[in-house]
Amino acid sequence: MSIEINTAYGQIDISNDVVATIAGGAAIDCFGIVGMASKNQIRDGITEILRKENFSRGVIVRQQDDHVEIDMYIIVSYGTKISEIAHNVQSKVKYTLNKTMGLSVDGINIYVQGVRVTNP
Repeated sequence: MSIEINTAYGQIDISNDVVATIAGGAAIDCFGIVGMASKNQIRDGITEILRKENFSRGVIVRQQDDHVEIDMYIIVSYGTKISEIAHNVQSKVKYTLNKTMGLSVDGINIYVQGVRVTNP
């Protein structure tokens, strides 16, 4: 599937993988995020931290009519306030997608898959 944006100059089709990669990159930049987790934790087994080329495995982009929703699976750093991290990720991802692609996101759902102790 892809997201279709109609402009005065024509139609733009953006793949869901592109949206997922941009959203994952924006989330990783937030304070308190250790990494992205796989959305298929039961199938993949232990929660693994995904590398940059696999961000789309930790993000689900859903589109119904003109509404776009994103589900993100993240791993947070130990000792941080999870609610604040989730709010920061939602804000940053929404802002980044709006500025880079002109995409208006209706909802960003955050699923915390784990807590990791990071080295100081």
